[in-house]
Amino acid sequence: MSQPHDRVVPPDCGACEFSLDRRRFLAGIGFTSLAVLAGLGVPRSVAVAMTPTPTRSRRRLGGNPAYPIPAQDGVQIDREQEVILVRWQGAVYAFNLSCPHQRTALRWNGGDAQFQCPKHHSKYRPDGTFVSGRATRGMDRFSISRSGDEIVVDVDAMHKEDKDQAGWDAAVVHL
Repeated sequence: MSQPHDRVVPPDCGACEFSLDRRRFLAGIGFTSLAVLAGLGVPRSVAVAMTPTPTRSRRRLGGNPAYPIPAQDGVQIDREQEVILVRWQGAVYAFNLSCPHQRTALRWNGGDAQFQCPKHHSKYRPDGTFVSGRATRGMDRFSISRSGDEIVVDVDAMHKEDKDQAGWDAAVVHL
């Protein structure tokens, strides 16, 4: 029996009371991560920045997703749009979810404050700058703009650091 893609259902459980929708499941993971970090003595403001938050665009402007400006440093991932939204040290960036090396979904490692590719272990700073691994360039950035209290991501304008350095450098909103 197939299940909708937004439900997490244990094997042989069907639609029992233990099934979770994806939003509740991800919220539980986020809460658990924050609790573990707090238990380790990590200040809450640092723990929040270390834990990626699942997000969805709250609306579209001209066909492009728009997201609330993050209130503090941290990472938000919109898997549906394949966008990573990052606020870091007074700037906001939007990245393609995939590693530029072989298109594997990147992961945020809050402990090191770096993105990492799980396939070949390329690492990137929060601003998308390449640090180490098999990749040969920084993360691919989308053009972004500020519209009031939102960041609008132009998903049709992706900049590759090695082919469009000027566009890559300009794909940032300073707060």
